[in-house]
Amino acid sequence: MTEDEDLESFRAEVRAFLDAELPPEKRFAADGFANSSKELTAWWQGVRAKRGWGAPGWPKQYGGCEWSLAKKRIFADESTKAGAPSYSPFGLTMVGPVIYTFGTEEQKAEHLPHIINGTRFWCQGYSEPGAGSDLASLKTRAVRDGDHYVVNGQKTWTTQGHWADWIFCLVRTNTEVKQQNGISFLLIDMNTPGIEVRPIRTIDGMHHLNEVFFTDVRVPVKNLVGNENDGWTYAKFLLGNERAGIAGVARTTGDLIRLREWASSVEHFINPPINDPVIAQRLDSLEQRLTKLAALEARALEAPSQSAEAMRLVAPLKLLGTELSQDVSELALDIAGPAALPRPANDPVHPYGQEGEHAMSVFLFGRAQSIYGGTNEVQKNILAKMMAAGI
Repeated sequence: MTEDEDLESFRAEVRAFLDAELPPEKRFAADGFANSSKELTAWWQGVRAKRGWGAPGWPKQYGGCEWSLAKKRIFADESTKAGAPSYSPFGLTMVGPVIYTFGTEEQKAEHLPHIINGTRFWCQGYSEPGAGSDLASLKTRAVRDGDHYVVNGQKTWTTQGHWADWIFCLVRTNTEVKQQNGISFLLIDMNTPGIEVRPIRTIDGMHHLNEVFFTDVRVPVKNLVGNENDGWTYAKFLLGNERAGIAGVARTTGDLIRLREWASSVEHFINPPINDPVIAQRLDSLEQRLTKLAALEARALEAPSQSAEAMRLVAPLKLLGTELSQDVSELALDIAGPAALPRPANDPVHPYGQEGEHAMSVFLFGRAQSIYGGTNEVQKNILAKMMAAGI
């Protein structure tokens, strides 16, 4: 069997899996990652894990699939088209790889199976009120006290913190050295006394962000990943994975497919917007940019992990991916026009269908994409420094 035949066989296998395991009422049940629920996400993760597909990119020795980039893309594309629930990235693509790369055998046994099975969810304790893009200036302290660290401080913009079971947290363990050299990486049970989670309501009206406060939180020393004060190394490793994911190729592919179908609909439009040459040209341009972004992502993911090439492509992936996603949402909003405005619950459904309000929700949420994971302005500075250094 040739490689192309193998991939087509795999695509057919994925479609059969989705047809069999994803009932109609679960399809498109969550309007994107931010609007999903813990129950829906856990259910779908469990279904994938039962099939052996819980962790596509992980090594097989830790329960992963070790799929090629092509297979991971096929699975993501078909899942998006089928309206499968989103997965939570904080366990699968962020802390999971950190644990199996730098963690102890005890930490691997304790956490990796739960991440794959969807029985333990994570959130990220990085950003603070005074430490966002300048993450190394973080102030949350962890002071050693026997077999525990005592943690005090605050984290903010904590996505899914309100339903996370654990948080992976950057804490300051040494104040006498260069900022980056005094940071450690802790795994903290969210049920530990002294942790308080407060919601942050965002401009899209949703609750997916939070503030997390730590007051004399006692964390076992065994929950330290790697070496004390080496957390910045693990943080950079994780951020490389996060920012590559922020390129959002699979998500934007689904958004563009949905947008083209809507713009071509004779059910919702007397004269479908796709007939407008300006709309058609903008849509074609976005799809061309997506093709180029996918090629760039493939190059980054095929490069050896933590290699110079892989790290060099992180910033442009984050930049181009988030800008493309925002431009897609802007076109959807332009098509929707007044239909994007919210309506009273007792109003009849607008002729444009639910896509109008969906366009507004996605547009508003998307404003944050060029901020989180390191602002796009910071990414441009990183690119400029690399170019100046000849990297």
